[in-house]
Amino acid sequence: MTTIKSSSRPRTGRALTYVLVAAIALAIAAPVAWVLLASLKQKSEFFGSPWTLPKSLHAANYVEAFVDAHMGQYFLTSVFVTVLGLVLVLVVSVPAAYVIARYEFRGRRLVETALLAGLFVNVNYIVVPIFLMLVDWDRALIDVFPGGFFIDNPSVLSLVYAATSIPFTIYLLTAYFRSIPVEYEEAAAIDGASRFRIMTQVMLPMARPAVTTVILFNFLAYWNDFIIALTLLPGEGKTLQVGLLNLFTAQKAAADYGRLYAGMVIVIVPVLILYAVIQRRLIEGIASGGVKG
Repeated sequence: MTTIKSSSRPRTGRALTYVLVAAIALAIAAPVAWVLLASLKQKSEFFGSPWTLPKSLHAANYVEAFVDAHMGQYFLTSVFVTVLGLVLVLVVSVPAAYVIARYEFRGRRLVETALLAGLFVNVNYIVVPIFLMLVDWDRALIDVFPGGFFIDNPSVLSLVYAATSIPFTIYLLTAYFRSIPVEYEEAAAIDGASRFRIMTQVMLPMARPAVTTVILFNFLAYWNDFIIALTLLPGEGKTLQVGLLNLFTAQKAAADYGRLYAGMVIVIVPVLILYAVIQRRLIEGIASGGVKG
């Protein structure tokens, strides 16, 4: 009788994987924790060692950042622009991706090729032409909107975000819709469901992992954008990233780093919260999706 001995190599590989993941997590969490602690320090504490813990929780830095540095106003602008951009891109991309994935029509390959070509266009390289185009539109409508409409308008910025992220969103959703078996749609059609109902109540819930992924990626792109927001919102209604640069310039000159780090935390925390929620739902969607044999 032959005895099969368990090899220690899989256990060693698993242990190395855990160590690597823990090291990466520590490398990400340590700077975030340091910024959080620095945001609670008083101005005088920054002249000593930067690694010391705050003597007390100086929460006034957040009040000053929100009120005096207008980070609260910039925060609301960023939330509005990001949420509206996500709504616009999903409203357009979900039905478009479903039609491309499931229906044969004349010009479908041409549309797919055009969308695929859009993946290689970096919006930061075309922000100046977009700005000049919007300026020309404002000049054409100067009699109707003397103060301008397209420039310095957060809604227009959301529209630009959505339009430039449509190729990536449709590409990802189309690939996922094609991976879902047609039998689900056929069963719903036999029950008398319309095409719109099949898309919204059958296909869309099954594509939740893909939808969650595009929400995460587009949110990060909109929230962290700097160049487009700086170009299209030159007035007082700045986004959080542009406002953080102004705060950095002002507080660096005044050596008031507590308020500066508080502004950084205001930028970082919403991203971490959304990522935690999205990650959990993404895993749940993958676990509940798929085809059951």
